[in-house]
Amino acid sequence: MAMTKRFFIAMIVLCMTAISGWADDKQAEATFEVKSHDFGTIKEADGPVSCTFEFTNTGNKPLLIIDATASCGCTRPEFPTKPIKPGKKGKIKVTYSPIGRPGAFKKTVKVKTNGKERTSTLRISGTVIPKK
Repeated sequence: MAMTKRFFIAMIVLCMTAISGWADDKQAEATFEVKSHDFGTIKEADGPVSCTFEFTNTGNKPLLIIDATASCGCTRPEFPTKPIKPGKKGKIKVTYSPIGRPGAFKKTVKVKTNGKERTSTLRISGTVIPKK
């Protein structure tokens, strides 16, 4: 009987520890308004085009953008280097250079954070009309 009582108490302590661990599971979280942008038809002669992806830190710890990497050199992401506080917004600007790239394009930007979802993928697309 004493062994059963000890086992029961040990199980209660184990469960309480697990529950308190879940309750303390504080994380940052980047929630993007949209994750893709279609530039439509753009002219190569007009040069680079940009769009901005807005996000909110919907977590309860500061969000850090660790890195943002484009799928090729024709695409350049710019991201905040300072922590974004819970409830605050941030922006990632993505610039695409159509020079020498006529035709349809689809590019991605991988955003690495300290958040719940460690990596988010942003997408841009469009069609470049060549110079005459």
